[in-house]
Amino acid sequence: MTEGETWRRVAPEARRFLRGRKRALGRLAAWSLLESAHTFLGGYGVARALDDGFLAGRTATGLAWLAAAGAGALLGGFALRGVFAGLADLVEPLRDGLVRRAVRQALDRAVADPARAPGAGAVARLTQQTEMARDSFAGLVLTARSFVFTAVGAFAGMAALDPVLLLIVLPPLLLGAAAFLATLRPMASVQRRSLDTDEALSDRVGAVGEGLRDIVACGGQAAAQARVEPLIAAQERLAGRLARWTALRTLALGTAGRLPVIALLAATPWLLGRGITAGTLAGGLTYLVQALLPALSTLMTAVGSAGTRLLVVLERFCDPPPAAEDSGSGARSRAPVRTTRRSAAAVELRGVSFAYGPGAAPVLDGLDLVVRPGEHLAVVGPSGIGKSTLTALLAGMLSPGAGAVLVAGVPARREPGAAGPDPRRTLLPQQAYVFTGSVRDNLTHLAARPGRPAPDDAQVLRAVGILGLEGLVERLGGLDARVSPRLLSQGEGQHLALAAAYLSPAPLLLLDEATCHLDPRTEERAERALAARPGTLVVVAHRISSAARADRVLVLDGTRAVCGTHADLPAGSPLYRDLVGEWDRAEDG
Repeated sequence: MTEGETWRRVAPEARRFLRGRKRALGRLAAWSLLESAHTFLGGYGVARALDDGFLAGRTATGLAWLAAAGAGALLGGFALRGVFAGLADLVEPLRDGLVRRAVRQALDRAVADPARAPGAGAVARLTQQTEMARDSFAGLVLTARSFVFTAVGAFAGMAALDPVLLLIVLPPLLLGAAAFLATLRPMASVQRRSLDTDEALSDRVGAVGEGLRDIVACGGQAAAQARVEPLIAAQERLAGRLARWTALRTLALGTAGRLPVIALLAATPWLLGRGITAGTLAGGLTYLVQALLPALSTLMTAVGSAGTRLLVVLERFCDPPPAAEDSGSGARSRAPVRTTRRSAAAVELRGVSFAYGPGAAPVLDGLDLVVRPGEHLAVVGPSGIGKSTLTALLAGMLSPGAGAVLVAGVPARREPGAAGPDPRRTLLPQQAYVFTGSVRDNLTHLAARPGRPAPDDAQVLRAVGILGLEGLVERLGGLDARVSPRLLSQGEGQHLALAAAYLSPAPLLLLDEATCHLDPRTEERAERALAARPGTLVVVAHRISSAARADRVLVLDGTRAVCGTHADLPAGSPLYRDLVGEWDRAEDG
């Protein structure tokens, strides 16, 4: 997205925010106007003190004008107190609104994808980025207001002393400002990419941290490192580019901050020849050195850092354009694959490739797969090899970079704007989704479909019995008891989520290590129950027993995929043979 598109997305939101706070803006402007009197009196008082006082031999008059300039400083301090009160009326509502929007966005994503827990990027948006926006907005408003009203006071003072001062000062001032403005767009672009990379790095490091035990156990350190290192290197490159643009911006600041003074000093002989007095020159120099140039330097610094950062951060809180399709990855963007006939397969992958970002090594490369209705498929491979990516593609959370992913004969990725849960599938991730509510609500929320009655208590209790949940439900206090997620163990949370999946009418169930916190006996009972219900079951397996129960096993090894039965695969897949040996040793240990 270009900076122009960014501004077009942010500008309407900004206008609505400011229109709703006209009173606060009015108070801020009134106090700032009062503060500008300090600027005017500062330079004008010095000029009159010299010309009408000290140089004219009237010391008392000179001291009186200096006293007037000092009184202006006191007036400015009083006005600044009101300025900060008015600033709070703008800044705090902005932060509160961004917090509400961040929470709403996270909830919208959770409703659209109940199985997908908010990542570290969502947490960064709620905490770090809201505070970043608050601080940047406060600094920008404070400095922009200061410059505007300081410039009003300084230019009015110069015009009152002699308008020719403006002809000397304004050209170099505008030249430095133009050079500075030229750096804003590329700096904003680099800052945006830096924030994107920072969020991706947070999510990826969090995912690696959660699976660290499995990564070490399966010898997947190199694969995990390969997923994180490109983002670290990208962040390092972006930091270098940002530093170079900052250096250019500093040069522009020096131009705007030094050239006007040099121009005024160089023009002094000519000005004196025109009859400009020494007091007028001293007053003009006072306006430049003590008021205008410090305010301009502060403004440029604020716009160059806080301003570009604020624009980039606010973009992330804007609702996405309705016509855009967020692929959820850095993979190549493609139009949705459509098919004119319904396939008999429950799941079909046709030449699917996927990579996390341009130039990254593909996680899946040319994968072809057909899963028949009612089939039980286990997916195995080292950590970081692409098992979770595969389930995310089947769940429609990611779009393939190449090829087609079909569920029940139509693209797995839903059209933008599709409302409600997808009736074709249910995904259970490793982190079980359990919410504060009754036991019944936690067991039946996946069964809620428009036009379909919720399961009655008899159906719920039957599922509880089939999955062996009687003891847990009784300990919690029955179906009407309130569940507190923090009081459940990870295994208990997974057990409840599996029962909810059993009651779901979705014909395709996707379990992404959704039984990893269960003991082998409970896991076997749950998987057999889910495989026996009408529909297709795809399980990312983390035990040999889970793979052995499946009709077929898909082995992902990073270069090619092999699919077969548990009995046949050891002869045709060295990786599967090694995995079976590791699992056997782990279970024996």
